[in-house]
Amino acid sequence: MEDKNKQNLRPEDLTKNGHEKFIHYADGASLSEINNTVDVPDNAGFWKTLAAYSGPGALVAVGYMDPGNWVTSIAGGASYKYALLSVILISSLIAMLLQAMAARVGMVTGKDLAQLTRDQTSKAGGFFLWIITELAIMATDIAEIIGSGIALMLLFHIPLVAGIFITAFDVFLLLLLMRLGFRKIEAIVATLVGVILVVFLYQVILAKPDIGSMFAGFVPHTNIVTDKGMLYLSLGIVGATVMPHNLYLHSSIAQARKYDRNDPKKLRKALKFTVIDSNIQLTIAFVVNCLLLILGAALFFGHASSLGRFEDLFYALQNKDIAGSIASPVLSMLFALALLASGQNSTITGTLSGQIVMEGFIHMKMPMWARRLITRLLSVIPVLIFAIIYQDNEAKIEELLTLSQVFLSIALPFAMFPLTVFSSSEKIMGEFKNKAWVKYTAWAVSIILTGLNIYLILGVIGVVPSIG
Repeated sequence: MEDKNKQNLRPEDLTKNGHEKFIHYADGASLSEINNTVDVPDNAGFWKTLAAYSGPGALVAVGYMDPGNWVTSIAGGASYKYALLSVILISSLIAMLLQAMAARVGMVTGKDLAQLTRDQTSKAGGFFLWIITELAIMATDIAEIIGSGIALMLLFHIPLVAGIFITAFDVFLLLLLMRLGFRKIEAIVATLVGVILVVFLYQVILAKPDIGSMFAGFVPHTNIVTDKGMLYLSLGIVGATVMPHNLYLHSSIAQARKYDRNDPKKLRKALKFTVIDSNIQLTIAFVVNCLLLILGAALFFGHASSLGRFEDLFYALQNKDIAGSIASPVLSMLFALALLASGQNSTITGTLSGQIVMEGFIHMKMPMWARRLITRLLSVIPVLIFAIIYQDNEAKIEELLTLSQVFLSIALPFAMFPLTVFSSSEKIMGEFKNKAWVKYTAWAVSIILTGLNIYLILGVIGVVPSIG
């Protein structure tokens, strides 16, 4: 990895002794240390080929089941039973559309979304977009840090401040994995996704949900529009589902596979299997989010007011007055384990995204260890400050999750609209441009999601009424 990365450097980017300079100019391939490095078979069968292309979708999918979504999904079930399953379904279909577009843009152009956007803006514009996107990545990272820190506290009784501090060092795990190869990262992430899926599937089976009502929940309910509380929670689920860093990430890591990129036939095949991988993994994320809502409906309906925090959910799972006969410490521990797995997964993808946008928007490249560590520490600082000030009040710390969604909402249009423009452009995409129905659907989704996010921001700052 390191040797390949160094081969992509210019002579002026190296010291007299041949070492990589701390900061230097970046204008090469996106994530050059992994770009075009993963071999894929030429004439293998469907399943073997799909296995070779599988991996990037898992890294993207973790963003759709990160700790920031957990309380919202479970509270949705606890408040309105299965009615909001239709909202999760719509959100997942939107995610599949946008992520497929992002992957296609990266593979067809050979540039990630940040690089393409920078090409269309000035140096000052690129710097502005970099700041906005970095804040969004930090906001996402804050949710993972809080989730991981609370999971460590619940699992091992580690003080929250110490647990948050520990999360700052898990970046070194990523460094180790990068030295072993990108496929190792994909495998670790996929395994952790599997852990999350199995944990919640097991809990839902024990909860014995009402199957008929559950499937009826996938049909949009008229109350979603007429009930103010249900509407706002629905907006929260949809508006916070698509995260900007996932679009940048997918446009880059989709380029990891090695094939003849000048052969339209092979490119078309690569696009096909990349989109299949993405849709499979996002379907798993959809199932996980449905399981979270179903768990909330089956166990906690009528107790929504007492389930506002991760710690509340942890203890509710062992409280027979709330969770009923299946309540047990084992369920609580499994919940905390899944929370830790989710936090670690999202940490990996957030760190990679930080590198992509730094190199793409401002053409600045750092040594691998520095890129990872700086991004991580900048996200840890505000969480640590809150944790130290409010050591005995986890509710205050978790309020950061709400505040972090504001940055995500602000940054999302800056990723969605360029993605829609680039992927629909014949000049940029040639024969691989969006079909008409994809183009107009993407524009509609981008406008609607932007409107929902503006509404969410107004709700957070109190301009419009919010749920609760």
